[in-house]
Amino acid sequence: MKKHGILTLLIGIVAVLAVAGAGCTGTTEPDYIVGIDDAYPPYSYVDKDGNAQGFDVDSMKWIAEKKGITVTFMPVEWSGIIPALQAGKIDMVYAGMSITPERQEAVNFSNPYWTVNQDVVAREDSNVTLEDVLAGKVVLGAQQGCTAAHWIEDNLIENGTMPADNLKTYANTQLAVNDLEAGRVDAVMYDDVSIQDIIKGKPVKTIGSVETREQFGVAIRKEDTALLEFMNEAIAELQADPYWEELKEKHNLTESTT
Repeated sequence: MKKHGILTLLIGIVAVLAVAGAGCTGTTEPDYIVGIDDAYPPYSYVDKDGNAQGFDVDSMKWIAEKKGITVTFMPVEWSGIIPALQAGKIDMVYAGMSITPERQEAVNFSNPYWTVNQDVVAREDSNVTLEDVLAGKVVLGAQQGCTAAHWIEDNLIENGTMPADNLKTYANTQLAVNDLEAGRVDAVMYDDVSIQDIIKGKPVKTIGSVETREQFGVAIRKEDTALLEFMNEAIAELQADPYWEELKEKHNLTESTT
């Protein structure tokens, strides 16, 4: 599911795993820096104690333990996370990144491991409908650099359905929802499971969903073909393990989402 520039912020509080395993030879485990979004529950986020958490984080921890590697989780501002990867500041992005043609031009992706759609939310006292949104009649909030914003641009703005000024973008979706509550936007679009987590306990309701069927993958530099092969193998092993079902239950993810 973030402004200009590359902000590779460690926050000083990263989760580090140092484990030895049968998949590793020699005395030194390979060390990888995993770029994550710090505010994208339930997939990746940083908790109040500064620890990396989430479905993707737990998945990577399992892979690290089973495959005998060391990983460090580094929160990176989303709009700069692919440039950070290309610049070698991180080794992969494992944080609910949708596989898109534009991103595939810049990086390679692992095999897909999850699928999401886009939910649209409005204030509880609002009469705004999904039909109003799709007709371009409302002011929409979305996270900058995320697929919701791209979908709005491609499907509502470029064809003239909605004025470009009606799209308001934010560094993160929490800020968009804050503006929704304050009445500065009429609706917000974001990845389904994550936005349901964000609006929990707020006077905000879901008014519909856009079926985009976006697939998540782990982003890896084009030249790192061995790492890509490693991650494809590791993800397949994780999904075949009983722990995969435990992870989905822990993070309230169900098969209906995939």
